[in-house]
Amino acid sequence: MSDTTATSSCCSPTGSCHSQAATETAAAQPVTTVYEVSGMTCGHCEASVSREIGALDGVGTVQVELSTGRVTVTTDEEPDDTRIAAAVDAAGYTLTGRAAQEER
Repeated sequence: MSDTTATSSCCSPTGSCHSQAATETAAAQPVTTVYEVSGMTCGHCEASVSREIGALDGVGTVQVELSTGRVTVTTDEEPDDTRIAAAVDAAGYTLTGRAAQEER
C-alpha cells in the first residue's frame, strides 16, 4: 500500500490537512440583515417586533432602532424576507424592505 492510499480521509495526498468540522464552521457564519419597518414609535412597538421576529426559527438576535425605523436581524443563514415580513405584520407594523447597505 502506498503512502497516498494510507492517508486518512482528512488529509490530501500532498499532506495538507482539512476537516469536515472546519468546513461546517465556516458555513455556519451568522447573517446580519437590516430591515426598514414603518409605524414603530415606542418601547411597546420595539418589544412587539422583537418578540415576533425573535420567535422565528433560525433567528439569533433582533435589535430595533426606533429613531431610524431599522430592525437588525441576525440569523443562522440567509433570512426568508417573506417570513420576516409576516412576523412584522403579526406585530402590527409594516416591513418596507431591506435597508440600503452603507459603504464602509
